[in-house]
Amino acid sequence: MRAVVIERFGEPKDVLTTEERPVPEPGPGEVRLQLILAPIHNHDLAIVRGVYGYRPPLPAIPGTEAVGRVDAVGPDVTGLVVGQRVTVSGAQNVWAECFVVPAGQVVPVPDAVSDETAAQLLAMPLSALMLVEDLALQPGEWLVINAANGAVGRLVNVFGRQRGLHVLNLVRGPASVAALRELDYEPVLDTESADWRAQVETVTSGAPIARAVDQVGGRAGADELALLAPNGHLISFGALSGKPLSLDSGSLIFKQAVVKGFWGAKRIEQIGAEHRGRLIGELIDLAARGELRLNIETAYPLESAADAAVATETPGRTAKIALSAQRA
Repeated sequence: MRAVVIERFGEPKDVLTTEERPVPEPGPGEVRLQLILAPIHNHDLAIVRGVYGYRPPLPAIPGTEAVGRVDAVGPDVTGLVVGQRVTVSGAQNVWAECFVVPAGQVVPVPDAVSDETAAQLLAMPLSALMLVEDLALQPGEWLVINAANGAVGRLVNVFGRQRGLHVLNLVRGPASVAALRELDYEPVLDTESADWRAQVETVTSGAPIARAVDQVGGRAGADELALLAPNGHLISFGALSGKPLSLDSGSLIFKQAVVKGFWGAKRIEQIGAEHRGRLIGELIDLAARGELRLNIETAYPLESAADAAVATETPGRTAKIALSAQRA
């Protein structure tokens, strides 16, 4: 079978290759899936670079989320049958024609959910949903999020609105502003505009901003901290800039602000199986009703994984880049 492999950590365009590998056999409690689609996430590329929260032993097959069909089941597996379409997240080896995962990690998806949505249903949506719940805001309260044109930003808008929250979206550039306005995700401000800070009070009608979600790092977190009301919380969700979070001591001290990190992979371990099942059920229900749609901009064959990685980090995308088991 074909599989995307890294022999060393480094820039994805330089280290992602495609090789022939033996088809893996599922062991007890495991299932083998045939890949349909696998989205490329920022954390996938951080793993390839060796800068994520863990480093897999090399050589490694990257990829953490996918939709596929059950191809074989190992001993002691119940409730799953060959041919069933399922989604999986938190795996380590999905960029391959076939891959093995624990049966407990897969979630069957109804026919009403498209492959594009199913491929992305667990990682980012589940993290965004947990994040919104963790913000512990009441209906009518405000939060601000930067890089709001990305997958997490859009999802926070969806889940926030469902809970009656107001979301101030920060983006860079007029194209990103236009993209969010097409979705009616207002208000949205362009942080490359010289007067964007002066517009905040107008678009919020002077209401306090209780929570800030930073996905960028560097000074972007300081910009959000400056917008927070006293006793507000700043949540570090990512570091798209690649720069350390840089904050002003004065704002922290005099606002008595709280700064905390959020890592979905760890948070999901903490909430327990019952809570996790409830959240996943909510996501599947939203997707089946068409209220949660996650598009794929382009699906590349496994042989073009390096090109797909470059496309993932090219500005101007409107949806995820994915890998497909279909041949070029």
